[in-house]
Amino acid sequence: MQSHGKSGSNPLDSNPPLSYCIRCISKRPIKVEESSAICGWQNMKAKVMKNKATHRRGGTTGIVILAVSLVAILGATTLIVKNSGKDNGSIAAGDRALVKRSSFKISIPTSGELAALEQVEIRNKLEIRAVITEIVDEGDYVKAGDVLMRFADDEINNRIKDAQDEVNTAESTFVAATSNLAITLSQQESELADANLSVMLAKLSLKAWEGGSVKRMRKGLAVDLEAAELDHERAVARFEDSKRLVKEDFVSMDEFKRDEITKIKAAAALEQAKLDCEVYEKYTYVIEKAEFESDVKQAIDRLGRVLERQKAELESSDSDVASKKYQAESRRERLADLKEQLGYCIITAPTEGLVVYYSSLESGGHWRNQGQPPDVGTELRPNERVILLPNMAQLIAIVKVDEARSGLIKIGQSATVKSDALADVILNGEVIEVGVLAESGGWRDPNRRDYSIKILLYDASGFGLKPSMRCKAEINVGEVNDALCVPIQAVFRNGAVPFVYVPKASGYEQKQVSLGRISELDVEITSGLTEGEIVLLRVPDPSEIVAKLDVDITLASQSSKRQGNGRPASAAGADRPQRGPGGGGEYMRGSRGKRGSGTRPVGDSARRTSDEAEHAHPSSGETQQGQQKGKESNN
Repeated sequence: MQSHGKSGSNPLDSNPPLSYCIRCISKRPIKVEESSAICGWQNMKAKVMKNKATHRRGGTTGIVILAVSLVAILGATTLIVKNSGKDNGSIAAGDRALVKRSSFKISIPTSGELAALEQVEIRNKLEIRAVITEIVDEGDYVKAGDVLMRFADDEINNRIKDAQDEVNTAESTFVAATSNLAITLSQQESELADANLSVMLAKLSLKAWEGGSVKRMRKGLAVDLEAAELDHERAVARFEDSKRLVKEDFVSMDEFKRDEITKIKAAAALEQAKLDCEVYEKYTYVIEKAEFESDVKQAIDRLGRVLERQKAELESSDSDVASKKYQAESRRERLADLKEQLGYCIITAPTEGLVVYYSSLESGGHWRNQGQPPDVGTELRPNERVILLPNMAQLIAIVKVDEARSGLIKIGQSATVKSDALADVILNGEVIEVGVLAESGGWRDPNRRDYSIKILLYDASGFGLKPSMRCKAEINVGEVNDALCVPIQAVFRNGAVPFVYVPKASGYEQKQVSLGRISELDVEITSGLTEGEIVLLRVPDPSEIVAKLDVDITLASQSSKRQGNGRPASAAGADRPQRGPGGGGEYMRGSRGKRGSGTRPVGDSARRTSDEAEHAHPSSGETQQGQQKGKESNN
């Protein structure tokens, strides 16, 4: 419907749409069967034009005829309006619905993209410069063992040759070090035996001297002393005899002198024997004993020095052998790594799947080749991802669900998925994973938090679907069987109070209801309506509302019911009806009509009610509706 134009203009000077003409007079919409009034308007307009011509000719009859015609049309219009008010004819058939018992499923709509349940990343494993010489085309379907990529291997072959030479040199050095160790051990055995022998001989010499030389020397000195004493006694006795005999002239003086000389020599020999014994005991014995004990000590010390030196030499030789062994093993490992790297120059498919370049998944970046498809001659970075190999035998749908409804989703729930590429194909699936942590909505909506849900598709093969295709899904979180329900468009809110519009007299009245479980299209009514009643699917014009809820009384009643949980009802917005179980106000954004026009696109209500499915629980009722109202207020 459209407006007349400026106030005060003559409605007969314009040619408005047919539905406008009666509205200008009755301020009410009309039914199709009331189109006869339109014809009356056209007839009236023709008569007015004819009367205008007659008036120009100077007659007064046209004015009278015009007045009579206006009175007649006003009477007919009043009759039509009264009849239509009695039958609620001002509401088109599509704006009303019957309260009836039915069953419906509670589902959560969401969207995301397809992905493979299993997929393998193919990376560049070369640690050196990797230049592609051959690569499979993107989009090809490969089997396990098929060649995916080849790299240039000249540089790595040269490195393998150098590494082989290093291995040979290291092994030769290791053999030499091992031989030196064996020689060192042999020499140490000889030196150790010689040192031990020296110690043993020194000890034996000491024992031989103590047990032989000392005793022999002492025995000889004792015999010499005893002989000297006897010889001295004999000389003295002979001298005394000679002295006596010389006086008696029995011996000559010369013989007497010889006996005296003999006595002197015997006394000297006796003194010498005593001196020899004393010198041996005090000096010779001590010196010889010290020499022999010194020989023993020197031999033992030499043995200790030999042991220390051999220990140091052995440690050095062992360390040298271990170093040469480590070098040889390191060279061998390096050679093995290079040979393994040579194997990486040919990359084969570990499993069957669809070839997807990682560059197709990248939107750009700062690294070389990022966002550019790999080709012959492309140089790759170490460990760079090149190909993604998803197994197309089993697909999943990865969708996002906001945190408010994520608690309703459980593993094992059924779901239906439709790909944007094949909108007419419905795929059945099952929830196999619910994200543990929420993901941020990013800079576009930093307050949003979504959980990733993975849905396993049962029958996705044979349709040509591919990963990253956009899709829409509906996750079944419950089912309502044989319950009294109405379309979701019929339920409105006045503050925290849900209500519907029902016919009464020549208009509509607000009737409070209690809500149960909610789906995208239907709402369960637990009280307030009976089967067979009629409800309005839009907000009526203010002139059509004949009775409103007493919000204060209703809120007081609810407050008395909630005294146990300490949540008093709020009267905020009590004078402003809100659309649907979640509210929305009289003014509906996106509708084609003005405030209070009463028109609502069906698609708009379906989109809006998608946020209300989070309260789809058998025990939800009015409390869940209050929670939904609080959520929308925060938004």
